[in-house]
Amino acid sequence: MTTAIPFRKMNGLGNDFLVFDARAGGLRLAPAEIARLADRSTGIGFDQMITIEASPIGADAFMRIDNADGGEVSACGNATRCIGSVLMKETGRDSVTIETRAGLLYAADAGEPELVTVDMGEPRLRWDEIPLAEPFADTRAIELQVGPIDAPLLHSPSCVSMGNPHAIFWVDDVEAHDLERLGPMLEHHPMFPERANISLAQVTSPESLTLKVWERGAGITRACGTGACAAAVAAARTRRTGRRVRVTLPGGDLLIDWRASDDHVMMTGPVETEFEGLLDRDTLTWRRREAATRGAAE
Repeated sequence: MTTAIPFRKMNGLGNDFLVFDARAGGLRLAPAEIARLADRSTGIGFDQMITIEASPIGADAFMRIDNADGGEVSACGNATRCIGSVLMKETGRDSVTIETRAGLLYAADAGEPELVTVDMGEPRLRWDEIPLAEPFADTRAIELQVGPIDAPLLHSPSCVSMGNPHAIFWVDDVEAHDLERLGPMLEHHPMFPERANISLAQVTSPESLTLKVWERGAGITRACGTGACAAAVAAARTRRTGRRVRVTLPGGDLLIDWRASDDHVMMTGPVETEFEGLLDRDTLTWRRREAATRGAAE
């Protein structure tokens, strides 16, 4: 007898997630199983797998995050909006508390359909909090470059942690650099002992940025919520913008407000449920619930 496990496929600006509700009992997949399901040719296809679990500290839920390569991470802003939306619809409330490995996050109805605001907390700016492999008194621009010393392709990134490490390289045009080639090398650079998310950021006005992100363990993504938050914080710290900016990613826009009152980063953006399905735990085959069609993994 096989076990059919319900799931949702959701996304925030195209940053997509496989979502399981495991509050009634444990559900853990091995890294190789997660990677198999994440494959966009043979599996369901997603950037991260999200498991909703009971919170041991009394939050509305605990959110576990596994990247497409099966490695667990601490934070994901777009996923937090998606899970916040699920919990708010379930409870009928306009705000919920979500426990993550990065700490407690708060999601609230932003006043428009399928638009959610998440309080991402305070950014971590010290070198050992990010973390970096060596001390830097000022993480607004660290000594790191790609390419020839006298004509580097990228250099002097700003570094921020939003529960996960980010390195933001300031460029005149995010499309002028091959992030698909440079991203893996920089993600695994010795400067980043826990690897890093790598962003190219272009300032388009005092109130706006364009961003392209290589996400550790997932690759180039259509949107990265924590990356947008980190870039907004870094832009304000380096006086490239103010503290409230619109960040444009390939998947769309996020509004980021780094509040001066408490230094918390507020992120507002959309969520979408693409479909619901059932996963066979034994064979990892799956089908959509609506049409009962078989997935590519079968």
